[in-house]
Amino acid sequence: MTAAMSFWDRIETILAEAHKRTIGAMLDAIAARKQRRNEEAFAIALIALSAKMAKADGVVTDDEVSAFRDFFKIPEKQADRVRMVYQLAQQDVAGFSEYLGQVARIFVDAPSVLEDVLDCLFHVAVADGVAHPRELELLDETAKVFGISNRAYHRLKAAHLGLGEDDPYLILGVEPGIALDELKSVYRSLSRDHHPDALMGRGVPPDLVLIAERRMATINEAYERILKDYM
Repeated sequence: MTAAMSFWDRIETILAEAHKRTIGAMLDAIAARKQRRNEEAFAIALIALSAKMAKADGVVTDDEVSAFRDFFKIPEKQADRVRMVYQLAQQDVAGFSEYLGQVARIFVDAPSVLEDVLDCLFHVAVADGVAHPRELELLDETAKVFGISNRAYHRLKAAHLGLGEDDPYLILGVEPGIALDELKSVYRSLSRDHHPDALMGRGVPPDLVLIAERRMATINEAYERILKDYM
């Protein structure tokens, strides 16, 4: 059995419990058990929030589920399980904001994990090539509820929506004119925090660590652009 299959088999066990309760009730139960850095908790939170975000613009379609499945490399035979979570989330009377609060409680002592969840939601929002206004509003709301810093939020937006001319310093969270040695120190710290191994250590499923690659590409681009000011 592959690692990916094993992971989705564990997800199925959680989904069996979801049939007895709502997704919202299940998220509350996860929070109560303090499963902070649990891959299954991360995946359920991500899929549930993605379903709610998709529903914000109308009915969740098979194409949206397929885009989610294909991007996160979910095995074909596991597609029905992802669709099941989407459908359960769709049927749940709880709204996106309620789900956000529940996920924030699950990872209350792991702010980096909340940033990882938001990063994945950005991937979902632009899966069809366009970030719709309502989706951007929900992403803004997510950042506020999760307590994501302005620097981190700008970094994520730049990774998914492009790096503006005035953004490099915002991405690294430094001021123009910063000493070169200090700039290098900040860059090294960000590189450690957003390395794929760091994400896996926080409970991000192995198949999703590709988010670290895009995030690091944004950090590297911002760093290289700032370095030009010292040449």
